[in-house]
Amino acid sequence: MAFSLFTPKNRIINLVLNDHSIRYLELKQDNPPIAQKWGERFLPPGIIHDGKISDQESLVNILEECIDEWKISRRSIRFIVPDQLVIIRKVSVPSEIQDDEMKGYLYLELGSTIHLPFEEPVFDYYILSDNGKTKDLLLFAAHELHVMEYAELFSSMKLNPIAADISPLALYRLYHALEQAKQNEILITVQFDMTSVNLCIFEDKVPVVMRPFALPFNLEQWDIKRDSLGLMECKYIGDTDELVNQFEDIFKEIIKLIDYYRYTLSNGKRDVTKFLLNGDHPMLQAIVDEMKERFEVPVELLSLDEKSTGKTGSVPANLILSLGLALKEVK
Repeated sequence: MAFSLFTPKNRIINLVLNDHSIRYLELKQDNPPIAQKWGERFLPPGIIHDGKISDQESLVNILEECIDEWKISRRSIRFIVPDQLVIIRKVSVPSEIQDDEMKGYLYLELGSTIHLPFEEPVFDYYILSDNGKTKDLLLFAAHELHVMEYAELFSSMKLNPIAADISPLALYRLYHALEQAKQNEILITVQFDMTSVNLCIFEDKVPVVMRPFALPFNLEQWDIKRDSLGLMECKYIGDTDELVNQFEDIFKEIIKLIDYYRYTLSNGKRDVTKFLLNGDHPMLQAIVDEMKERFEVPVELLSLDEKSTGKTGSVPANLILSLGLALKEVK
């Protein structure tokens, strides 16, 4: 998922927006990955819903305050396309289609032999294999209307969008940069946030299936304030049984996804070898501990080593996704 508009002149700002927050990070260096500056801002419910902008006027007002506070006006930016807007699908095309013809061919086939749940997609692809007769591709697609709504919003605020990405790729990019990836592993990334969960299976470094899920969010059940560094400090004050039920539902979806990979995608030949967790949910460590109890597969929390620090110390766990986005090369 990428598009190029022009070449950046300054350090690129990396923006991640979801239903409940806006986050930014500026990278100092990429090997090892070290952040220079970062920040975040809470978004009240209803401004972004299921990844789609619902209240543009309020979002503009908050973004203006963030741009001023973070001093990022007129900067080039990368941004994450919300998980709910993205589809990953495996497709086959004739082998005689050359690489420089591929995008045009896919455009022609969309809606006829390649079916997506929306029209006018923006997409990227990755070639998996070529047996001489057909090429297997992974197609990454999103509704162009919603992606461009974000890009045009940023442009109208004198930010310069130069690349878009999806969260599983950003997380895996950081995981790989930290030299934590293993050969031949089948990895499930679990992005566990306050308002959503995204599951993605990586097979030999390639994302083969992704499943996003919304989590019920009632602002009255949360105590949310800013700490001394200006970062979000969230504490759940509602009925804990409600959270337990939410977690149970997600654990069931994880089991379904494992079975789907085991019996449908790999025909019983391969199985998941590791969970990699990240996210901004305040109970993330408890979720990790519970998954270790429930699953025989190893569970790992994506974390930074001691070298990955900025001028104000270690990058908070809330901004690890932004750091992965910052490692994306601009095409």
